[in-house]
Parts: sequence; C-alpha cells; structure tokens
Amino acid sequence: MSHEQIDLPIIIENEACMPSYASIGASGADVKAHIQKEIIVEPGTSTLVPTGIRLSIPPGYEIQIRPRSGLALKNQITVLNTPGTIDADYRGEVGVIIINHGKIPFVIQPGMRIAQFVLAPVVQANFVPTETLESTERGAGGFGHTGILQPQKQPQKTFQTSKC
Repeated sequence: MSHEQIDLPIIIENEACMPSYASIGASGADVKAHIQKEIIVEPGTSTLVPTGIRLSIPPGYEIQIRPRSGLALKNQITVLNTPGTIDADYRGEVGVIIINHGKIPFVIQPGMRIAQFVLAPVVQANFVPTETLESTERGAGGFGHTGILQPQKQPQKTFQTSKC
C-alpha cells in the first residue's frame, strides 16, 4: 500500500517523543506527552500537555490534533477542542488540551501516547457578501434536523443576537 508523503520539518526536544504511525494504513501519527513527571487530570478538568514538538507545516496544510480512540473508550479521555488545528504559520511548541470526562482521576505518564496528528489540506474561503442564499430542501433546520426520529415537541428558545 502506497501513500503520498510530504516532508514535515520538525524540531523535537526528545527523539523518543517523535510522532509515529502505528500501522501502514494509519491516518494519524501518535503524539506523546513530553513531560518529566506524571500529570493527574481530575474528573471534569482539562490540562495542556506539552509535546516538545515544533513544526514547519507547508502552506495549504494544517495539522489536526485528534483524540486516541482507546483513551476515549476506556478512560473517557479526549482532546478538548477536537480537532485542534495547528496553522501552517505557527512555529511554537505544540500542546494538546486533554480533558477527563470520566469519574476517576486519569494519570498521564511521561512518553504516553495522548493524541494523534493528522496532516490535512486546507482551502481558504473567499467570503462574499450577498443579500440572499440559494434555497435548499433543508433550509435553516439544524441541530438534529436531518435525523430519522421525530424530536419531541419542546418550547422554542429565543436567542439574543448582537453585533460582533
């Protein structure tokens, strides 16, 4: 099986923490915690975990930081702003925001695989002001609107809007 590969310049504080693909067909490269001592993430809390990694991502790409499915299933540990985005022009150390959705404290050990990096192409939008939008069957329906089951009738909520 052959995949397109792109060279990605990396500065890493510890070679043992180099991102790596677990299998030939893996989309994400495992990323490890670059820490000297364990971090305890209490239930309902989040923390920023350093990786010791700085990247030079080519223009037209981003690195997405995604959760590891095993940590999510077994421990309710995930990446808080999933997927996190590392922009092509960022040159600082990459950190991973980990949150514990579980009921017991979770211990992050030095060198533990905590997330995955996925290199993805990016297309920037040219936002064009207009007075109307093309009509669709869905229209403005959202938040489960396309689901098969009919939702129970609930009172309508009014949202306040403001200038941004």
